Amino acid sequence: MVLSKLERRQRLRFRIRKTVSGTIERPRLAVYRSNKEIYAQLIDDVNGKTIVAASSRDKNIDTAKVNKTEAAKLVGKAIAEKALKAGIETISFDRGGNLYHGRVKSLAEGAREGGLKF
Repeated sequence: MVLSKLERRQRLRFRIRKTVSGTIERPRLAVYRSNKEIYAQLIDDVNGKTIVAASSRDKNIDTAKVNKTEAAKLVGKAIAEKALKAGIETISFDRGGNLYHGRVKSLAEGAREGGLKF
């Protein structure tokens, strides 16, 4: 049985979500990567609420005129800044079925530089 790229990623997402879940003290940093943009949000899975979110479509990142990997790092720093304002320091990382490589890794490094602990 040959799986398409999307089906493979979906299976990985479900496998990751079995173990990674967010609480109010330690929310889940969910990453979604499209071909052009990258999105990150901190989610409290107990209450089903998004606490803070950031994306490469935000005004200050969109106008920076950088490549996609550098934009992902800026998104990581932005989500870390918003999280610290909300009083969150530790998170669990959910790569959303993507490999921890390239833009996803860059976002995680940016969040660490911004002061979040994984």
